[in-house]
Amino acid sequence: MIKKRVFGTFNRPRISVFRSNKAIYAQLIDDSSGKTLVSSSSREKIFINKNKKKTKTELSNEVGKLLGERAKILKIQKVVFDKGKYLYHGRIKSLAEGIREMGLDF
Repeated sequence: MIKKRVFGTFNRPRISVFRSNKAIYAQLIDDSSGKTLVSSSSREKIFINKNKKKTKTELSNEVGKLLGERAKILKIQKVVFDKGKYLYHGRIKSLAEGIREMGLDF
């Protein structure tokens, strides 16, 4: 297996994804300065109260859209997607599709 190191810069930050059994987290990271620029998760107040009937996959899509909105505020257009150890399937794929719907390119 060949593993490629994913690195983000300020112009093209890295989207780091963490998925637990109950929640999903995503953040835009500038690896050159070591800072998180924007983050979003399904544990935020806007998702906890109003999305009781949504599946985890649908919620992941909304988290991706929220991350995309926050990235657009910073005028970020291009990103690098770091799915980590997770397969590009299910909730990770849904998160990526939500980010793409908001116009981010990766």
